[in-house]
Amino acid sequence: MPSPFQALYLAGQTGSGKTSVARELIREMAPVEIVNADAFQLYRGMEILSAAPSSTEQELCPHHLFGILDPASECDAVTFAGLAKASIAEVTTRAVPLIVGGSGLYLKAITHGLAPTPKGNQALRAELDLLSLEALVDRYQALDPVGAAKTNQKNRRYVTRNLEICLLTGHPASALKSEWQENAPVIRAVYLQREREDVYERINRRTRQMFESGVVEEVARLGPLSTTAEKAIGLREIQAHLRGEMDRETCIAAIQQSTRHFAKRQESWFKRETAFHRLEVCPNEEASTTAGKIMELISPLTGQG
Repeated sequence: MPSPFQALYLAGQTGSGKTSVARELIREMAPVEIVNADAFQLYRGMEILSAAPSSTEQELCPHHLFGILDPASECDAVTFAGLAKASIAEVTTRAVPLIVGGSGLYLKAITHGLAPTPKGNQALRAELDLLSLEALVDRYQALDPVGAAKTNQKNRRYVTRNLEICLLTGHPASALKSEWQENAPVIRAVYLQREREDVYERINRRTRQMFESGVVEEVARLGPLSTTAEKAIGLREIQAHLRGEMDRETCIAAIQQSTRHFAKRQESWFKRETAFHRLEVCPNEEASTTAGKIMELISPLTGQG
């Protein structure tokens, strides 16, 4: 018997108000449980930097996939999809899974399903294990220059696996990983659409709030970081500030700018995602009002309540 609880996806640019709207939806949709779809909120110790829901907000209902990874751990869309699908399936047995985040690739890995890549080949892997890392990188760059440029070339496991995919399929690993099992999924999914200047103003304000909340001290406490965690917006700027390479105000301005650039990339990504209903959110609109609009949309989105 199918579950009466159907997932709802809530996406939007950084600073668009997803967490506040989700907080209101918790009240409107009970029983509901939040599943994280933000690449950096997966990591422990980066709660301020990643604008993760506060402990008080997380007490409103069960939250999943927040702070589950050590910052030294690598993560990618495949790994995330496995974690998220398991959480969503479990939550669906008892509540509405509300998947919240702005990481477009991670969300698409759940909603569309990544194209399958070939299983490892023991004979080929044995051959590759005899090569130096430099030789592996050279071969991988020759077969998949696009993918090689995006891969941590110091990570032998990543390079070997991607090269293995190239050799087994005769196609670039990066091309295979960009394909999807389903091109037009029918899902309940909303993208919070704000005017550019509104988003930028909210980003600027939130960046200052992060500093007031102790983000510099949070970053100073971090230990070794994976190449994934190192991509967190604002991390490099704060590290430079800690090294004395820029003062506080310069650091804040630099983070505001890099966050605005990130928001622009998010907007470009989601313009292509037709599975998400774009919901206009007015400047200064109360989160409860936005949640009310979403509740009105839910049934028309899929014909289900």
